[in-house]
Amino acid sequence: MENCYKHALLHHFTCLFILAQLLTWVSTKEFLVFGPSEPIVAAPGGEAILPCSLFPVMSVENMEELRWFRSRFSEAVFVYRNQQEQKEEQMAEYSGRTWLVKDQFHQGKAAVRIGNVQEPDSGIYVCFFKRGLFYEEAILELKVAVMGSVPEVDIKGPEDGGLCVVCMTSGWYPKPQVQWRDSRGERLPASTENHIEDAEGLFSMKTTLVVRDSSLGNVTCSTFNPILGQEKAMGMFIPEPFFLQAFPWMPAFAVSVTMMGLLVLGSCCLLRREHLAKLQLRQEWENLRPEQESFQQTKEAALKTTSTLQEELDRRKAAYRAAWRKAKLYADWCKEHFQAWSVTLDPDSTHANLAISQDRMSVTRKDTDMHLDSPFSVLGTEGISSGRRYWEVKIKNGDSSTWTLGVWREDVEKQGWYSECPIRGFWTVGRTNSGYWAYTDTGRASLSLRQVPESVGVFVDYSEGDISFYNMSDMSHIFSFQASFSGTLFPYFRLESGDVSMILSSEEFPVPISILPSLKESLCSQREGLTLGSRVVDSLPEEESQLLPLPSDTLPP
Repeated sequence: MENCYKHALLHHFTCLFILAQLLTWVSTKEFLVFGPSEPIVAAPGGEAILPCSLFPVMSVENMEELRWFRSRFSEAVFVYRNQQEQKEEQMAEYSGRTWLVKDQFHQGKAAVRIGNVQEPDSGIYVCFFKRGLFYEEAILELKVAVMGSVPEVDIKGPEDGGLCVVCMTSGWYPKPQVQWRDSRGERLPASTENHIEDAEGLFSMKTTLVVRDSSLGNVTCSTFNPILGQEKAMGMFIPEPFFLQAFPWMPAFAVSVTMMGLLVLGSCCLLRREHLAKLQLRQEWENLRPEQESFQQTKEAALKTTSTLQEELDRRKAAYRAAWRKAKLYADWCKEHFQAWSVTLDPDSTHANLAISQDRMSVTRKDTDMHLDSPFSVLGTEGISSGRRYWEVKIKNGDSSTWTLGVWREDVEKQGWYSECPIRGFWTVGRTNSGYWAYTDTGRASLSLRQVPESVGVFVDYSEGDISFYNMSDMSHIFSFQASFSGTLFPYFRLESGDVSMILSSEEFPVPISILPSLKESLCSQREGLTLGSRVVDSLPEEESQLLPLPSDTLPP
């Protein structure tokens, strides 16, 4: 009894000791590293991504070292220490074709992308994460393999006392294992087997089987990938008549005669059915003729009424379009309320790669091949702090270059790289390789222009907080900003790429001698209703207008 008590007590102490050790181990572990549970499969010449993640989730940016290596620690595939890649520790065979994927660092995930994957890249990889004195590892497996096409099985014809069956497949890596099997799954020996490796390292296979047993029935060609452990198969049913040895032409002749008889019988049935259908259709046509004549008369009356209404609608639309074209000619909508602003360029604000003319009225890029170290920009010397001002900028080679123009607030920092958006004190439009854009606080707003803007008019209404851009080539509206200004505004120009230049026009815009008061007020009211990103005034509305035509003697010349 006493021995039993001692044994139970010893057992309890042993369990408590093991539990204490487990709790100590869990408390000292800072994190665990996990890799994918399944092997990573990549095609030869393609890319492979080796991902690893932390548990619990924490930012990978805080890690002292990230390392992916093969079987030994020194066989480094990629090393990232102190937030820098350590190329001197990398194995030569991985140089220039590995990259670190950082876009999920904040989610506790990191991965290495290997390019131009080849067969030697197959095998085991270890990802190693270290922070301070603590580190953890995870094991990953990469397999270089490709599943090819489903085998194609065809009957070639009689050969060597039997029937030759051909199996072809392509696009496999590595070289697959091809087998013939009967309906019971037993293996059949192939007559011939050939393989071809293409320029990309993929294998195509062709194998033949001579079937001499007429009772065999089904044969199956299977292609097996030894790396992935997967196969693709295709079966073929071989009818017994193909194995007739005596008079081999008789079955073919009998089949041909039967098929021809069936075709003749089918043709007769179709002709008979078509003849009956024509008779029935003719009878129905005779019955429907009175109704058709009545419908035709109703249709002609409706067409006549529709034609009259269409003529009236076309007349009204033509009058409306004429009035619209008259209004569209004045891109500055009530331009007599704006003062032409004489703008010259400020040499002190000019980027080193920009050249301005002696009269400070034009700017051009010096070196069109030079890469951007900072925005190639220049400002106007005259600022705007009140009133309404406008100026015109002519753009040379603008449709094949990248450029930006608009307005900049003087109290905004403009050093190094900066974002040209209203919240940063920029109100601009411009062109990139993907088209024309307006730069708003929420991103770039795409612009649809009917004509390439060889000349752009900039209109600033300081008191109303409005900046509008017009295409002076066709007098159409481009974009408008609404803002509350504070501080002085300066003209802003940026030439980013291409053989582009900007010229400040010193000519006055044509002011209309007279404009219909009601039409002017309508344009002004439309202008006051525009909001940020408005592009409604640069195209003619498609809806049917309810406007009546204006008398010809009231239209502006």
